[in-house]
Amino acid sequence: MTPEAPRPAPAKRRDAYFDNAKYLAIVLVAVAHAWEPVMDGSRATRAAYMLVYTFHMPAFIIISGYFSRSFQARPDQLKRLVSGVVVPYVVFEVAYTLFKRWADEDPHYPFSMNDPIYLTWFLIALFVWRLSTPLWRSVKWPLAVALALAAVGTLTPGMGQSLDLQRILQFLPFFVLGLSLRPEHFQLLRRREVRLLALPVLAGAAVFTYWVAPDVRMGWFYRSTSAVELDAPWWAGPLMTLGLFGCALLLTAAFLAWVPRRRTWFTVLGAGTICGYLLHGFLVKSLDYLGLVAQFPWLAEPAGVIVVTLAAAAAVTLLCTPPVRSALRVVTEPELSWAFRRDVTRLSSGRAGAASSRTSR
Repeated sequence: MTPEAPRPAPAKRRDAYFDNAKYLAIVLVAVAHAWEPVMDGSRATRAAYMLVYTFHMPAFIIISGYFSRSFQARPDQLKRLVSGVVVPYVVFEVAYTLFKRWADEDPHYPFSMNDPIYLTWFLIALFVWRLSTPLWRSVKWPLAVALALAAVGTLTPGMGQSLDLQRILQFLPFFVLGLSLRPEHFQLLRRREVRLLALPVLAGAAVFTYWVAPDVRMGWFYRSTSAVELDAPWWAGPLMTLGLFGCALLLTAAFLAWVPRRRTWFTVLGAGTICGYLLHGFLVKSLDYLGLVAQFPWLAEPAGVIVVTLAAAAAVTLLCTPPVRSALRVVTEPELSWAFRRDVTRLSSGRAGAASSRTSR
């Protein structure tokens, strides 16, 4: 009897935990963005905004770093980096510029590939971070070095004017931390005592942010400017870098501790968070460009803030669904085989099964 040919190993399933985390994080991103036009005059909304802004992007970036651990700058990986990061950056940089020209009645607003508009900064930052992965995987004390670079960034006025380098440096420690994490670190968050401890941590953070909300400048949380540009003494930059990193790490751990491990109704949406991220900005910017809050002042009242919150969460949920991801794949996950050599395309295709099981954003 002729022995059967060995069957190929089945593709590894996506990890439900990380898809759940990505979806919940992108909901927080969208909701926080939607609060921006309606939080003036509301201490509670400003405090909630500050609390969420402390950790929502750090959580997203840590996960991005964790799933970039295997990046070695192989030709097939560079191809995916171009198709999954560079192409969406160019497309949405143009799209947001055109949208601002039309909706904000600013027809002369310039196109600029080196000055990311609104939320496109994350794509160019991810491109730089991922390219630097082999370096961070090679040096001693990578997190300490990344924190030092972030602190130095706060001492350099004007850095954010080119490719948003200020944000690239100030958020860099979270990406490097993600590169340094291993599965067992996330296993620790499953412990019952960690989950219980997360509740008073979140409650204490909420009380603290409500207390300091009127006095803290939000620019610190955006990480897009230096200390001097925030009218602060130079030493405040490195101090806030370390302080905010510690706060973000603590709140991210508390957040991740309560992310469901099992498959839920929203697990499938974790694969489409790049679509939710890139598209929800058009809805949020419409509130600003079209002056909807001025036209409907009730949106800034407590009931209106609740409506805005629910609408933002529902909208980004719809934008993460498989049909939207499929429709947008031509610009978020283009094949681009025509632009690369055949050997690179074959190598990329050969690894596609394995890559499909990983979350790279």
